Amino acid sequence: MAAPTAPTAPARVPRRPPVGIRRQLPASPWLFAAPGLLVTGAFVLYPFVSTLVNSFTDRRTLLPGRFVGLANFRELLHDDMFWTGLRNSTLYVLVVVPALVVLPLLLALLVQKNIPGITFFRSAFYTPVVASIVVVGLIWVWLLDERGLINSLLESVGIGRVGFLSDQWLLLLSAMAVTVWKGLGYYMIIYLAALANVPRELHEAAAVDGAGPVRRFLSVTVPAVRSTMVLVAALSSVAAFKVFSEVYLMAGPAGGPAGEDTTLVMLVQRTGTGLTGRVGYASALSVVVFVVTVALMLLVLRADRREES
Repeated sequence: MAAPTAPTAPARVPRRPPVGIRRQLPASPWLFAAPGLLVTGAFVLYPFVSTLVNSFTDRRTLLPGRFVGLANFRELLHDDMFWTGLRNSTLYVLVVVPALVVLPLLLALLVQKNIPGITFFRSAFYTPVVASIVVVGLIWVWLLDERGLINSLLESVGIGRVGFLSDQWLLLLSAMAVTVWKGLGYYMIIYLAALANVPRELHEAAAVDGAGPVRRFLSVTVPAVRSTMVLVAALSSVAAFKVFSEVYLMAGPAGGPAGEDTTLVMLVQRTGTGLTGRVGYASALSVVVFVVTVALMLLVLRADRREES
């Protein structure tokens, strides 16, 4: 006689939500995303579309504009100040970006070790990042002025005063130094996060093979953080090409001696503001800045892909 089998539990049928709730579910994600979409539309999408439309008009600050086609862009080709701003912005990228790719990495390697007091140095290096750019600019203007601290020290040792803020190229180089100094801590934190993911075994194996510190840096550290270096290069390229505050604070609204230190973003500000500001022409300048910025990003990414292949 067969043994009795235990009764099986009936299969549980998942309960379906009421019809009214099911109809409300697809709309709920849009309700959560609505605040972010509204902010993005009001402060990103609308200004972008408005600038693009104004670039094809002759609009001024207090006057409505009329459609002029590509007249603003044709005028750019014959504007000496535009070429001066493009030269200075490009030079800014060529000098600042390599410094912000290499120096923060070396600084991250320096503060990576857990030794007594290292937290203080990490905080000290990061302090310029959280400081206001206006405060930083005014401090450096005071240091680099003709009667500032640095010139006083140079004069005391017999070198003489240097026109950091009056010479065209020295002013631009001084602004570049401020940009690098202020960005070191920010990119240092990014590199610290990348270095924390590098396996210690790779360095130990390289040391066993007889590789010195420089060789381990080039053969182990750099390949391990190469993607982070590309990210830093892309971020610093965009920031350097759109530089405004450092040069504006150190050179003044006129852009330094005879306006020779004007960058493209400074030219946009000077052209498009004021009661008689040429909003249409400034919008065309802004479109050029946007296109060049996107081209820089694509150039960095393409170079990274070519390096990988």
